[in-house]
Amino acid sequence: MNTRPGPGRFVLFGHPVSHSWSPFIHGMFARQFDHVVDYKVQDVAPDRFRHAVINFFVEGGGGANVTLPHKPAAAEIVNELSARAERARAVNTIVRCSATELFGENTDGVGLVTDLTRNLGVKIGGSRLLILGAGGATRGVLAPLLEHEPRELRIANRTPERAQRLAEEFADLGEISATGFHAVENRPWDIVINATAASLAGEVPELPPRAVGAGTVCYDMAYGRGDTAFMRWAAGRGVERAHKGWGMLVEQAAESYLLWHGVRPETKPVMGALDRL
Repeated sequence: MNTRPGPGRFVLFGHPVSHSWSPFIHGMFARQFDHVVDYKVQDVAPDRFRHAVINFFVEGGGGANVTLPHKPAAAEIVNELSARAERARAVNTIVRCSATELFGENTDGVGLVTDLTRNLGVKIGGSRLLILGAGGATRGVLAPLLEHEPRELRIANRTPERAQRLAEEFADLGEISATGFHAVENRPWDIVINATAASLAGEVPELPPRAVGAGTVCYDMAYGRGDTAFMRWAAGRGVERAHKGWGMLVEQAAESYLLWHGVRPETKPVMGALDRL
């Protein structure tokens, strides 16, 4: 992929999307380099998504982020996919390579891994890692997690068959298995990542009581002001380290910024600003 810093107009496509913190994050990134960046959100229904993306780039847009529910559709629009995006079958970052060439990347997984390892000091290699949910959020992070060679990665899902299909698809990358929530081993995992949407609704998947312990690192890919339902659940079971997905959000955004502008911004000042909100 041959990319160049694009024009100053960027967008986040989603549905809904008005709640997004991405304009704030990219605005803080831009100030680090004195860049002039116009970053807006655009709420687009699924049946209008393809037209909206093509129209944005025809009119000179420099790059786009993509969030729910459009990530799989974005993978069908671009001319070329990165290996990560192809494996995830989802795109969250579109790069304009030329007037007629669009490149699709998925920065979700690297954002999660960077937050875990660099910001939080979590060692993935050799760990027993449990990930909750078998949807698109899990699919997007499996390959980067497996690259760090956990001793075991288990996908748990309300529907075990769906988790099993996903595990089989990624089995060539490492030690991976699948089960239903209730069948998770009743002993503490090293890392538990919640990739379900349940936390946003104030709910938590039903796991055996001893699936987490004081030394377990619990990470909720969801985020918002205050602790999430999953974080509160973890704390109630004696977990000493429970984190939400602010860091993943900021780190994946920094990877997008790097693709568009050729420089990677510092993320800690942005995460500090979000924590103070």
